Amino acid sequence: MSNIKILPSSLSGSITIPASKSACHRSIICAALSNGTSIIKNCGTSADIDATLSGMRALGASFQECNGYLEFSGIKPPKSCTISCNESGSTLRFLLPIAAALGVNATFTGEGRLPTRPIKVLTDVLCQGGVNCSSDTLPLTISGKFKGGKYHLPGNISSQYITGLLFALALTETTSQIMLTTELESAPYVDMTIAEMKCFGIDVQTTESGYKLDGNQNFCPCERTAPGDWSQAAFFISAAAIGGNITIKGLDENSLQGDRKAVDVFKKFGAEVCFSNGELNIKKGNLKGIRVDASQIPDMVPAIAVTAAFAEGTTIIHSAARLRVKESDRLFETAIRLRDFRVDVEETDDGLIIHGGNPTGASIDGANDHRIVMAFAILAAYSKNQSIIVGFEAINKSYPDFFDDFNKLGGNSNVL
Repeated sequence: MSNIKILPSSLSGSITIPASKSACHRSIICAALSNGTSIIKNCGTSADIDATLSGMRALGASFQECNGYLEFSGIKPPKSCTISCNESGSTLRFLLPIAAALGVNATFTGEGRLPTRPIKVLTDVLCQGGVNCSSDTLPLTISGKFKGGKYHLPGNISSQYITGLLFALALTETTSQIMLTTELESAPYVDMTIAEMKCFGIDVQTTESGYKLDGNQNFCPCERTAPGDWSQAAFFISAAAIGGNITIKGLDENSLQGDRKAVDVFKKFGAEVCFSNGELNIKKGNLKGIRVDASQIPDMVPAIAVTAAFAEGTTIIHSAARLRVKESDRLFETAIRLRDFRVDVEETDDGLIIHGGNPTGASIDGANDHRIVMAFAILAAYSKNQSIIVGFEAINKSYPDFFDDFNKLGGNSNVL
């Protein structure tokens, strides 16, 4: 593991945020499943996106990089293949049902915590649809062909299950329904999926209890440009809110991405946040503790937590229990590291209670979690004394250029 040293600084200036990882996964899959030539622009690079590209190639997708964009030209599924998902939960949960719907005998592998992250709900649905699953953890081999039908599953575990099934059910031969047995969390990500599928000619109907779609639908060729990532922008919005003045380019003001709510959350903290001429402008404010329901914005919790460390009073984050099964147990790891920075924090079953103060620099482990590393880099910048983050290369999962942008904005970080 590599270490990075961060000295106190104030972040200000302008950056262009990288492409939305969530949008790129969806565009890549739709383009790969299309009959004809599709083009995806501004896809960027990260370990998770590379895993999905590699997985779709293993499933028979044909594509090449041309002048900075991806050009797809159809798919010819093999009889069998092996798909390495690396540490990407999206890749696993999206491609597993797709492989089953294509009738490919596929073996899925993963790294890090991915083999321990839950997929039993998804494998249970696949088994109901005629697929043989060797296990409900990785490594996992499937055989048989997934059939359309009516499937019941909870919505409070992972919206990624819904997305993967929507992709797959469009490829089956009959009309299908997804019936949710609990309220759907991270619902905006399913909205993103439906909107992206519509761009490629696939019709999904929203019902009172879930979703309905016909089988034998064809993904049509399309040209898409991935928008900027609100999840990554949240870290620099946090930095500006604490003590800076930052302009972020490349974001879609009307994005369906759930973390678009960053505008509302950081305004509530007391920061000045507004769009002007297609750019997001954020200025520091007199931060006050707030109450945050994280059920629809779980990825933002680390950025919210480090902002709360500098806010006057108490911030309560709740409805975030799903963070315990991410790349790390993000509630536990965030709480531990806040304490390392001498921030008063209480960990609850589904959230954090943070009492703002004056953080002091610390040496911490990045927990092999990209969002932990990025959040605590922001905390370190505004803390007293220097800090060290061990294993900072976890950022490669989603935002390899994070520290380049961090330093561009005036941050002071140096690899040891």
